[in-house]
Amino acid sequence: MGLLNFRSLDLNLLRVFDEVMAQRSLTRAAHRLSLSQPAVSNAMRRLREVLGDELLVRSGQGVEPTPRALALWPPVREALTQLQESLAPGHFDPATAESTLVLAMADATAATLVPALVESIEREAPGVSVRVLPLTTRDPRRLLDEQAADMAVGHFPAVLADLTARAQSGGGLAFESRRLYDGEYTCVMRQDHPLAHAPLTLDAYCAARHMLVSFSGRPFGFIDEALASLGRKRKVVITVNQFFTAARVVSGSDLLTVLPRHFVPVTGLADVLAQRALPLDVPPVHVDALWRRNGPQQSAVNWLLHALARCVRQIFPQQPGS
Repeated sequence: MGLLNFRSLDLNLLRVFDEVMAQRSLTRAAHRLSLSQPAVSNAMRRLREVLGDELLVRSGQGVEPTPRALALWPPVREALTQLQESLAPGHFDPATAESTLVLAMADATAATLVPALVESIEREAPGVSVRVLPLTTRDPRRLLDEQAADMAVGHFPAVLADLTARAQSGGGLAFESRRLYDGEYTCVMRQDHPLAHAPLTLDAYCAARHMLVSFSGRPFGFIDEALASLGRKRKVVITVNQFFTAARVVSGSDLLTVLPRHFVPVTGLADVLAQRALPLDVPPVHVDALWRRNGPQQSAVNWLLHALARCVRQIFPQQPGS
């Protein structure tokens, strides 16, 4: 963008651009901005003229950004966020706030944390609403970038490794994380399963039929990676995307599944399920909160983080740091 173009640019157009990019829809962006759709269309037309790029192309019921728009969006969003914080620093008073916060997490994590979180909200922030979205990926950064969620809670080892590498190389970080609690995985089966009455061997485990919990639907998980490193494999006959579904199915079948140990009592099926230690080394379950640094609801997200930390101390008093 040349100097002349920048001087002629109405900065309000960037706010419209940011919302359209987040929503991928002129209609939804107009609703969020309290503008008419023609006003949003006109703003995008003016921005196209200044930038000399189409920015958006129609796709189905929405729009898709051009490469130029994708490259432009992150610095525009960052600048708008910093400007908002500078001119009107956010202050979140939980007692009077009427915010809506969106959390992405798997069903096992939600079943563990949400009951205590509800108590905290009712006690401290009665006007706050929380929406929980299903977590469908081990890398929720795009979800956070697009403001589809304010925070993701789950097991994100590859994301945290990438963020650590970026920090060590001196790169700027757009995300922050905090460890909430640690757990471990356990092999689960029905109580009268033929393998339920003796220690589980690697040969018996590999010979059994398995149900895999996969958020993405990919029929190959971290257990399969660990087995492959040993030159072994198992037979996955069905893949689901919820831990509770897996617990329910194995309670009445000959399938084995792997669940977070702390989740088994929460299923309500513990009395019909048997647990056995996995016959191979797998990494522990690190459950982390991940959020966008300098997001539009930063003060509210900070409160949510501390509320979740208090819930963890209540649920896992034995955890280090609890």
